Amino acid sequence: MAHESISVFDMFKIGVGPSSSHTLGPWKAALRCIESIQQKTRLEEVVTVSVLLYGSLAKTGKGHGTDIAVILGLCGQDPVTIDVNSITPKINTITQEGRLHLNGEKWIDFAVATQVQFLYNETLAFHPNGLSFLVSLKNGEHFCETYFSVGGGFVVKEGESNGGKAVIDLPFPINTADDLLHWCMKTGMAIHEVVMENESAWRAEPETKNGVLQIWKSMRDCTYRGSHAQGELPGGLQVRRRAFDLNKRLIHHQTYHDYEGWVESIRKGGEWI
Repeated sequence: MAHESISVFDMFKIGVGPSSSHTLGPWKAALRCIESIQQKTRLEEVVTVSVLLYGSLAKTGKGHGTDIAVILGLCGQDPVTIDVNSITPKINTITQEGRLHLNGEKWIDFAVATQVQFLYNETLAFHPNGLSFLVSLKNGEHFCETYFSVGGGFVVKEGESNGGKAVIDLPFPINTADDLLHWCMKTGMAIHEVVMENESAWRAEPETKNGVLQIWKSMRDCTYRGSHAQGELPGGLQVRRRAFDLNKRLIHHQTYHDYEGWVESIRKGGEWI
């Protein structure tokens, strides 16, 4: 049976949330749209870009920051490396000035309220998480780019079958836990060794180890930041942050200045209830 192999970096992604399907996916779709525009013409020729959000992306888009994601993607911002503290100021500036720096290269007029449309009652046939980019050029030509955020940050362009990814044959194909057990018993390797052999089909082992370490660092930093931030979660749903109060109770007012000090304070213990 035909199948698509996925890497540990397909399952664990660094990127702005809260949703891989409704935030990270649409962001990546906007970046792919920029690439497609550059293949067709120069960004200098672009006059306007409008975004249509269909189905599920429209209905839950505000709460998941889908509109913010596509705007920042059109600006060429990287969801992996962007400073999350800069997101709100960037969006506020675009909204107030009514213009957008397309891929950081070309300024175009962009009215956030009208050029990101939430089509609540329309759904594209291929997948409920659909979005289209309507592009107009100086010469009067127009074209449309449609993408689908199919889950886990994966994006498929309309007409594609595999999201534009190369097909990789793994030395130890695994679809079930029984498959994993089979390869461990047959080769005598541990689970992590089998996984590393498969990952090496995509890249060198040092690159895989460095990438996994970067994922851990991102998780660590997000945990620390979230446990020390007060107020409401982003998204406009007015959900109160709870981690700050829970953390304060856990460390029992101990003093620290960094992640390592925080971990040590947790180990010393506080009030658990």
